[in-house]
Amino acid sequence: MRKLRLPRTALVTAGTVLLASAAAAVAMPAGAAAAGCSVNYAVASQWQGGFGANVTITNLGDPVSGWTLTWSYGAGQTVTQAWSATVTQSGANVTAKNVDYNGSIPTNGTASFGFNGAWTSSNPAPTSFALNGVTCTGGTAPTTSPTSSPTPTPTPTSSPSTPPPNGPADITVNTATKYQTVDGFGAAVSIWGGAWSTAETQTLVGLGPNQLGLSIVRTGLSPVSSEWGTQVSALKTAKSYGSNVKIMASPWTAPAAWKTNNSRTNGGKLKTDYYDDYANHLNSYVQYMRNQGVTIDVTSVQNEPDWHPDYDSMDWSGTELQTFVREQGAKVQNTKLMVAEAVNLNYGYTDPTLNDAAARNNIGYIGGHLYGTEASGRLKPYTLAQQYNKPVWMTEWNLHEADGSGSNIWGNPSNAAVWNETLDDIMRTVHKSMESNWSAYVWWYGKRYYSFIGDGEAAYGTTAGAPLKRGYAFSQFAKYVRPGYQRVALTKSSKASPLEVTAYQGDGKVTLVILNRSTSAVNNAVIQAPQNVSKAEYVATSQNASAASQSVGVNGNQVSVNVGARSISTVVLTL
Repeated sequence: MRKLRLPRTALVTAGTVLLASAAAAVAMPAGAAAAGCSVNYAVASQWQGGFGANVTITNLGDPVSGWTLTWSYGAGQTVTQAWSATVTQSGANVTAKNVDYNGSIPTNGTASFGFNGAWTSSNPAPTSFALNGVTCTGGTAPTTSPTSSPTPTPTPTSSPSTPPPNGPADITVNTATKYQTVDGFGAAVSIWGGAWSTAETQTLVGLGPNQLGLSIVRTGLSPVSSEWGTQVSALKTAKSYGSNVKIMASPWTAPAAWKTNNSRTNGGKLKTDYYDDYANHLNSYVQYMRNQGVTIDVTSVQNEPDWHPDYDSMDWSGTELQTFVREQGAKVQNTKLMVAEAVNLNYGYTDPTLNDAAARNNIGYIGGHLYGTEASGRLKPYTLAQQYNKPVWMTEWNLHEADGSGSNIWGNPSNAAVWNETLDDIMRTVHKSMESNWSAYVWWYGKRYYSFIGDGEAAYGTTAGAPLKRGYAFSQFAKYVRPGYQRVALTKSSKASPLEVTAYQGDGKVTLVILNRSTSAVNNAVIQAPQNVSKAEYVATSQNASAASQSVGVNGNQVSVNVGARSISTVVLTL
C-alpha cells in the first residue's frame, strides 16, 4: 500500500438525431469578450421526456478570464445534468458558468459544454442568449423540422423508433481475434481492521442498482490463526451474493519465530528449515476457510517480497520463491498458488518460477502490484507468463493524491480533483492492464474514503457503506465485464481516435468499455458488432453522472452512441 500520480470532466449525452440549433451574434462590452461573439445551441438527441444538448460559444475574445451564459426556456424544459460547465436553473431562467478544471476558460476564444434535460409536450430551442450580461442579437435557426412537436425517440437503453442509418463504423468489433480470458475486477477487505458488513459486501459485489459488481475479493492471511475468522462472514456473503466471485488470500508474513529477524515486521526472511511449516500454514488457512464454507480460489505465496516496511512483511528473492514453490507448493491443497506480488511486477521475482517446469506446475497465477510498474516499462504483456498460460493479475494499487493533506472532497460526487485522478490515473491503468492481456485488476481497500464505498471518516466527508464516484467508475468494468469473458479485437476510425476502448465477448454479448479522457464529446459514434444486435444497453459515469443509463440507437449490427467528454462508459450488446 503506497502511492503514485497523473490528471479531468463529463457525461454522455443520448441518442443520435440532431433536432435543433441556435446561433446569435453578441456585442460585448470592453473587457468582457470580443465583439462578434456567437452561441450555437444544438439538441444532439431527444427521447420521450428527455434530451441532450451541446452549446458552443465562439469568438469570446483572447484571453477570457471567465464567462456566464444565460437563456430562458419557453416550454417548461429543465436541465438535469451538465458537463464541462456549471449549469443552474431558476424557473425558466438558465445560467451556465465556466469551470476552469476542464479548460473551459479558453485562450482560443471558444468554449463548449453540454447537458441533459427534460421536456414534456414540446422542446423548442431558446430564442435569445446573454453572455456576461450582454444580450445576444440573433435568433434561432432549427436545422430539422420544427422542434415544437418532435417525434419522441424511446427512453435510454432501448432502440430508437427511427434507427440510425447504416454507415461507416467508428468502432468495429472483431470477435475472431481473441486475447486473454478475464478473471475479474476487485478490491481488498481490511487487512488489519474490521470486516465489511453484510450490506457493504452486497453493495460491493452485487449486480443491482447502485451496486458495483466486484468479482474478486482479496483478504489477508494472518500469521496468527486466531485472527482467521475475522473476515469469514464478509467472504461468505461475497461468495453467496455475488456472481462467480473469486477469493484471493495474501500473506504479509510468516509467524515471527520462523523468520531470520524473529519479527512480523521489517522484512526478514523465512528460514529454510521452516519452508515446510510455512506450506502447512498456508494449507491450514485454506482448509479452515473451506470448512467455514469459503473457497479460497487463489493463495499468494507472499505479498510484496521486495518490500520490508515497519509493518507485517517478509523478504524473498526470486530463486527462494522458485525453491519454495517447487519443493513445497503441492502441499497447499484446494486452491491455486500465485507468485509473487512484487511491488512493481518485477520479473526477477517470477521468471525463476516460470522457467522451472516443476515449480511452474505448482502455480496457477502470476501476480504483481502497480506501484512503479508503468514507470518501469512493465505495464505491458508479460510474454513469459503468456508462453506458459499463467494468467497475470494486478493485485494491488492505492492512489489518493487528490486529497493533498486531507479534506472532505471525497464525499462530493462532482469534485473535479477526485474525478480527474479517478479517470486519468485509475481507470486509465485498468484499461491499459486489459490491453496488456492481464486477467484481473484488484484495487486496494474497497471500503475507504478514497475508494469504492465510504468509510464514514468525518474529515473526508463520506458516508459509511455508500458508493463513491470512484466505485461507480470502476463498476463500468467490474459490473459488465464478467469472469470468463474474453477480450477481443477492435479497430477504430479517426473519429474515434480520442477514445480508449476494449471489447469483450461472453454470455452471448459483446461488451465495450470506452474511456474518453479528452475534453470533447464524440457524438454519433457508430459501433459495428459481428452480427445483428437484439438489445443494447449504454451506461456512463462522469464527474456529473454515476452509472447513468443513456440512449443508444440500433440498426442491424450497428449501434450509435454519444460519448461524453471526460467520461467512462460501457456498451453492452446482446447478439
